[in-house]
Amino acid sequence: MPHRNLLSPLPPAGPEEHFEPLLSRPGLRIERIVSHRHASPPGFWYEQADDEWVMLAQGSAELEFDDGEHLALTPGDWLLIPAGRRHRVAATGPDTVWLAIHMAL
Repeated sequence: MPHRNLLSPLPPAGPEEHFEPLLSRPGLRIERIVSHRHASPPGFWYEQADDEWVMLAQGSAELEFDDGEHLALTPGDWLLIPAGRRHRVAATGPDTVWLAIHMAL
């Protein structure tokens, strides 16, 4: 079984967030997301078909929801984003690491 560290090594900063699959099974996908001061493009909303449980492991981030809710996240914060709930990444700090678990309905 592979042994790795969620926080190291981190990919270098680039123009896009870095999405890395960690585990995939039918109905389940776990990924590491690394952000370096990234945000969703203006007017862009995620609207996913699956529930997403996300935890901020390192750094800082702010999520925005289409109902006007804003949520500032610090390391250790987690939430469940239900399928179909429109959201976007409003801001992230440097070296921000997320753990995301996508679960099919």
